[in-house]
Amino acid sequence: MTTSGPLPVVTPTSVLPRGVLAGYALGSLVTGAFGTVPGLLLLPYLTDTLGVAAGVAGLLVLLPKAWDVLVNPVAGRISDRRGSRRPFLLVAGLFLGVLFAAIFAAPFPSGAASGAYVAVAFLAAATAFAFFQVPYVAMPAELTDGYAERTRLMTWRVAVLALAILVSGALAPLVVELTGGGREGHRWSGAFVGALIVVGTLATFFGTRKAHSRVAGESEPSLRAQLRVAGGNAPFKALLICWVVQAAGIGTMLAGVKYFADHVLVQKSGATFLFAAFVGPALLVMPLWTAVGRRQGKLFSLIAASLLFTAGALALLTAPVLPAVAVYLIVALVGAGYAGQQVFAMAMLPDCIAHDTERTGRRQAGVFTGLWTAGETLGLALGPGIYALLLQVFGYVSSATGESAVQSDTARLGVLLGFTVVPALLVGAAVLALRRYDDRPPAAGGPVDNSPLWTTGNPAPEKG
Repeated sequence: MTTSGPLPVVTPTSVLPRGVLAGYALGSLVTGAFGTVPGLLLLPYLTDTLGVAAGVAGLLVLLPKAWDVLVNPVAGRISDRRGSRRPFLLVAGLFLGVLFAAIFAAPFPSGAASGAYVAVAFLAAATAFAFFQVPYVAMPAELTDGYAERTRLMTWRVAVLALAILVSGALAPLVVELTGGGREGHRWSGAFVGALIVVGTLATFFGTRKAHSRVAGESEPSLRAQLRVAGGNAPFKALLICWVVQAAGIGTMLAGVKYFADHVLVQKSGATFLFAAFVGPALLVMPLWTAVGRRQGKLFSLIAASLLFTAGALALLTAPVLPAVAVYLIVALVGAGYAGQQVFAMAMLPDCIAHDTERTGRRQAGVFTGLWTAGETLGLALGPGIYALLLQVFGYVSSATGESAVQSDTARLGVLLGFTVVPALLVGAAVLALRRYDDRPPAAGGPVDNSPLWTTGNPAPEKG
């Protein structure tokens, strides 16, 4: 018996119209804003505005996100059982916009009550986000049957994602400053990002209304059966492990932006400039990454992008002795690596989903993307938790004034290590998980799975 990859998913390749590409991509205004701003603002908001201790603040940020790990697969299962995923985008996205603004409303005067309120509001927003994100991420495998076309779709999506991260991540801290800082400034910033989420929701709902969706005829009859099938997909498991660990690294770096700006760069509006340096170049390098992916393949390109991110993050260890301009240039290098990570990982996911649909004949994209987004959510939640733990260990002092307190040299070292070494180690080490993923030319239709489930002599997993 010989081992080989599955046959290509389809023979023809459909080309998506630009209107559908743009409509789908604009959904990244939602995912980019919610994936970025809480990781950027929430931890310093708790420690430096509400006066919550760093360790407790880390738990308040982590636990609502960890809840999504349970909710996302359920959201995937529910969306798989409906004919269209678009209604989920509309309802969940509108709820999310309102709930996001509520996170920063701070209706209680005391730090303890305000911290508890933030945790509850964040939990509700995270639940709404699950019912937007899971159907949204499932859609590419159903919008087109083309291996290369999925990369094109993801390139559009990641370009808008980069723009969303730039707008939300750079402007949210600026809005806080321009509207007086403290609690009031954060209220305005929450309203701004909530409005951005509503705009993205409406744009993607109406922009994809003419899209033709290709779906399998039925889904697995139970969540357990679907999870068993996903667990038997070795390339998906390898890609998911890599994605989760790298999300934790990125989440750690995001959580440290304001601390790094305040205590290492010591520059006013430094967080805004850091974000501009991180995301702005990503828009410029996207065509370059597309060309690299076309020439070298998605797997090679994902590894190259990850190593570029790692090298840049380690280089930032020298930030205390470098001029600010040099620091921003290194951050731009990190951002270029981040852009490649996003586009290739998300382009490889629908390849795994499409092969599973061809292999089993069942509609299961929601379960794969539910696991995927649950893993991403967990990773991004672990990032602030890891950073908060470092702050606690290195003796970071919280403040209830809206301004960060003066910190010791030891605390500043913790700020630096959490922003550089930890993200570099997580993102770099994660590529080791990709040893099971193979996209060599014989598997031009998608990944090769060398596990027994994907041998040509074995039947597809039992349905049901």
